[in-house]
Amino acid sequence: MSQSQSQNGLFIWTPEQLLAATAQLNGEWIGLEAADSPSLNATRIITDTRKIEAGDIFLAIVGENFDGHSFVKAAVEKGAIAAIVSQPVEDLRVPQLKVEDTRLAFGQIAAYRRQQHPNLKVIALTGSSGKTTVKEMLRHIFTQVEAAHSSEQSTTLVTRGNLNNDFGVPMMLLELEQQHRYAVLELGANHVGEIAYTAAMVKPDVACILNIGTAHLGEFGGRDNIAKTKAEIYQPLTEASTAVVPFDDDYTQQLTTAAKTYTPNVSLFGWRQLDEKGNSLPGVYATEVETTALQSHFKLHFGKQAAEVEVTLPMSGEHNVSNALAAAACAYAAGINPETIAAGLNQATSSKGRLGRQALGIHQIIDDTYNANPNSMRAAADVLAAQAGYKILVLGDIGELGEASSDEHNKLGQAIADKSVDVLLCAGEFAKDMVVGAKSQGMQQAYEFATKAELLPKLQAILAEKNEQQQPCTLLFKGSRSTTMETLIDDLLSTEG
Repeated sequence: MSQSQSQNGLFIWTPEQLLAATAQLNGEWIGLEAADSPSLNATRIITDTRKIEAGDIFLAIVGENFDGHSFVKAAVEKGAIAAIVSQPVEDLRVPQLKVEDTRLAFGQIAAYRRQQHPNLKVIALTGSSGKTTVKEMLRHIFTQVEAAHSSEQSTTLVTRGNLNNDFGVPMMLLELEQQHRYAVLELGANHVGEIAYTAAMVKPDVACILNIGTAHLGEFGGRDNIAKTKAEIYQPLTEASTAVVPFDDDYTQQLTTAAKTYTPNVSLFGWRQLDEKGNSLPGVYATEVETTALQSHFKLHFGKQAAEVEVTLPMSGEHNVSNALAAAACAYAAGINPETIAAGLNQATSSKGRLGRQALGIHQIIDDTYNANPNSMRAAADVLAAQAGYKILVLGDIGELGEASSDEHNKLGQAIADKSVDVLLCAGEFAKDMVVGAKSQGMQQAYEFATKAELLPKLQAILAEKNEQQQPCTLLFKGSRSTTMETLIDDLLSTEG
């Protein structure tokens, strides 16, 4: 990107560039001749009128329950200097770029923007669980890269929140600035073809699948379809790109075969070594793994005869060792040296709702309420089992499992019964299934409740008893986003306080 195309590091959109970006959608300017076209330059394209500032371009997205065309005039009143529409708005005093579909135009404009950064290294992530944690680990690794180069500006763009769908990914790409050297972008999927669509606009240099679990099982109709959908992330890869594949997954072979269709460079990560003497050792792996209640220590290896570094990850749980290996494999494929990767992992911390800790008198609360799927629920139970004191697991339902919901919750209950957990408290529609599963494996201290409000008194009674005995407890809370299990933590803290 030339200096004439940027202003304070921001990309400047011109009418010609927007036409080029939307050519496949027959982009056509209306009213441009009457406007002062030399001044029709903008650094921001905005889809939300609440965020419009003077000088922005408004893009009228059409969704299932809304139509941005209804807000075009409001956007102009707030200072928008042009609008991108599929249906021209009458009596508008600013130029309009008419396209066939504004949502597709959003993706085309984002793809065009990505192409203006040919030296950008892009890492794209997908998987059934762990995406946000790996993304944050990579953020810490690239922070170490910036520190090594004494960079005063952030040189890495990282997906914010859950902006990982066909709307969120282009939103992130439009935030690219001239100083960015790396981008870590999360790609999610609610339907077949969505990752293919976002991956094509992102054009990753490194594409990573973390795992194939059972999240969104109901929407995809089985794990085979989930694997096929996640593998779409490899489609834009070239001979210069790298596919990162989980070594410990049931679908390792299928994912590797899919990746090799597009690139010869396949890097596997995993910490369970199936055969150290043969060729089945992953390219990035861990040895001497020790997980405690607060952290995980291991030796991180890159290739059979390559570098070896020690890592003390300030996160507990074997699943976070796997997440760290995925982050390391991605960073290594992007050209980051092992020492910098280890330094970043040593600084990595959990984000809110992801195994965060707080005290409740003599007790310890672990907040893992950000989201849940069967794999992450089992991993959370493992984390709790490694803690000190009396262990209480408080679970809400797992969403998006479709017809498999009852069976998956029952299996989860059975798995929890085999772990060192003292009490299981479940709230929600499928609480009974979890409890039946747990009791079938001999766990007697398992209780079901229809709502969180009904669960709270039981939890308070257990804590009151343990307070009398001066026995510290560790409580772990988890559930799908829809269950908002964090409100139960808030209720407990407010009543105990």
